[in-house]
Amino acid sequence: MIVDTSAANRRMCHFDQHESVWLFGYGSLIFKADFPWLKRRPASILHWQRRFWQGSHDHRGTPEQPGRVVTLVPQRGARCDGLAYLISPAVFEQLDFREKNGYHRFVTELQFADNSRAEGLVYIATKDNPAFLGPASEADIALHISRATGPSGHNVDYLLELATALRELDAQDTHVFGIEAAIESLRAANGA
Repeated sequence: MIVDTSAANRRMCHFDQHESVWLFGYGSLIFKADFPWLKRRPASILHWQRRFWQGSHDHRGTPEQPGRVVTLVPQRGARCDGLAYLISPAVFEQLDFREKNGYHRFVTELQFADNSRAEGLVYIATKDNPAFLGPASEADIALHISRATGPSGHNVDYLLELATALRELDAQDTHVFGIEAAIESLRAANGA
């Protein structure tokens, strides 16, 4: 089910008077920055973990067969590594459209490699949105991902590009890498 959150996100005015804002990317924003940005640097946020629990009915799947993409779920003590982009608030409209299927803007604190911090925003699809698929085993998520394709391409490509991007950041993510290993096992079993 496609849930357009872009109108709700436009009502979030916390950063409207800022000349620039840090945006935290933890999924496709890491490997597909198709929006204008001023600076980019590795960053992390605390007490959140990346999970393939959000349905993608508009990018990596269809309404009939949604893909699975990442969102963040709260986890005390967790750390999620990604990339921070310094952007102009003028970019919000483009990002709101890109992240419209259940994702809302949230204010967060970002931490950079030099231990400096900054306030920024992150898009999160919470469990109360209709496109939320929720937890499943790594094997089940891999099987789901292996069968999904949408307007933005095959769901497997999303997973593999994210895993590659995380390795390039020297980021550890057992969830993503575990699903990647399960995909490789499926491919080996199918002779691919």
